[in-house]
Amino acid sequence: MRALIIRHDHPSDAGFVGERLLARGFELTEILVVPEESKDDPRVTVDWPDPHGFDAVVSLGAPWSVYDADTIGTWIGGELALLRDAFDADIPVLGICFGAQAMATALGGAVERAPYPEIGWTPVQTDAPGLVPEGPWFEWHFDRIVLPPGAKELARTDVGPQAFTVGRSLCVQFHPEVTPQIVQAWMEDGGDEEATAYGFDPAELVLPLEGARERAHALVDAFLDEVAGL
Repeated sequence: MRALIIRHDHPSDAGFVGERLLARGFELTEILVVPEESKDDPRVTVDWPDPHGFDAVVSLGAPWSVYDADTIGTWIGGELALLRDAFDADIPVLGICFGAQAMATALGGAVERAPYPEIGWTPVQTDAPGLVPEGPWFEWHFDRIVLPPGAKELARTDVGPQAFTVGRSLCVQFHPEVTPQIVQAWMEDGGDEEATAYGFDPAELVLPLEGARERAHALVDAFLDEVAGL
């Protein structure tokens, strides 16, 4: 089986999620949307692959907003089309943070500014603990999802939806993929100043959390087995 991994920026990778997909026998194909040399001007041109050649698509997080086309340019339209095409073809999508927001937007939902950011390890209120445990899960976002038609909300915080299913796809607002190395890379790419500005201690954010890998692997297994039927 083959999975397409959409990496939006260079410090981010599939982490624990990719690790579990490999263990489940997937061949991973990565596309990096905005390379490091374009991080200050992410209005790049992207040659999007055809999702029909894959058994699953994973769309990761990003430091931008889905609706901020003035900053990120036209590539977001291409990604929304890819996600919509995958959904129409019954190809499962695992959307993570920005990827979840993009999937919601592609299917007729929306993304709006959250009343306050969620940063760091955060528990969620879940209706489906066997699929989306309460966590805690790592968060780093300033926007929130307005669910698309037909979506089923599975988990939430006071800020907004944290997980939903639609068709054979699962989308989560949090970051099951994060390893300490990923968080450290985010810090070195400007996240330390951002976290400090909002009252968070960067040194505490990069500390590994017991059970994070196991929860991430369990979520991937539940996505593959219960939602995607793979």
